Amino acid sequence: MFYKRNRSGHRMGLLATGAAALLLLAAAGLPAAALAQPAVAQEDALIAQSLAEMLRDARAIISNNQPRINDPELGDKGLSSKVVLDQAVELYKAHTKVDPATIDPVSRHGRLMRAMMAAIAEVMDANQATINAKGTGFKAFIPAVFGRLVGESFARHAAGEAELKVTAPPALVRNRKALPDGFEEGIIKTKLLDASWPRGQPYSTMAEAKGRTAYRVMVPEYYAESCLTCHGSPKGAMDITGYPKEGAARDDLGGVISITLYH
Repeated sequence: MFYKRNRSGHRMGLLATGAAALLLLAAAGLPAAALAQPAVAQEDALIAQSLAEMLRDARAIISNNQPRINDPELGDKGLSSKVVLDQAVELYKAHTKVDPATIDPVSRHGRLMRAMMAAIAEVMDANQATINAKGTGFKAFIPAVFGRLVGESFARHAAGEAELKVTAPPALVRNRKALPDGFEEGIIKTKLLDASWPRGQPYSTMAEAKGRTAYRVMVPEYYAESCLTCHGSPKGAMDITGYPKEGAARDDLGGVISITLYH
């Protein structure tokens, strides 16, 4: 569960280096050489960062509403797919200064952004009965679960054009579906966990994925203080989800948004 509080005290999805940093190419913490990449590679980088931003903004809505979702006395939580998507779009616009509705729907960026938004809506629609169940407290519809489900839905909507997965160092993965593949595990171990790796800097490269050439991006995420309720100390103690705590500390690498854009 990755979230932090904004200046108003509300919990938001934890960003690697701040909300705008992941989307604005020149300020995303990418190596300077990335700015000199061919136009296609620059477009891939922008699309990947844009998808990560939309996922995080939607996930922030789920994080902000955890007390409401888990209220056993309240039936309809007012978190329809339209409500969540509208709020996520507003966050996205605030963070990027871009209205996703203005992205050309015929372009690759536009197609994949609409696939991401469709995935968010699909996940919310599919989980309304769980979210709105009266008499049940903890619903297990937490940001981590939401992120995994959106990634799975996005892969279907993107129709082989792209994939997105929220993964983590293998020891931290609580659902086998989120385990990193060989490429992801290697980058996590050799790059993102290395003490010399610049905090929040995404890793990107052209690599093979499922036998196809792809542009792959790994966006690191770090534990905020509020995450430690489930992931902190004492190590081994059961958290509210029924999993043993990892004994993590604030600012430890807690997750990675892995995005694959096929060519």
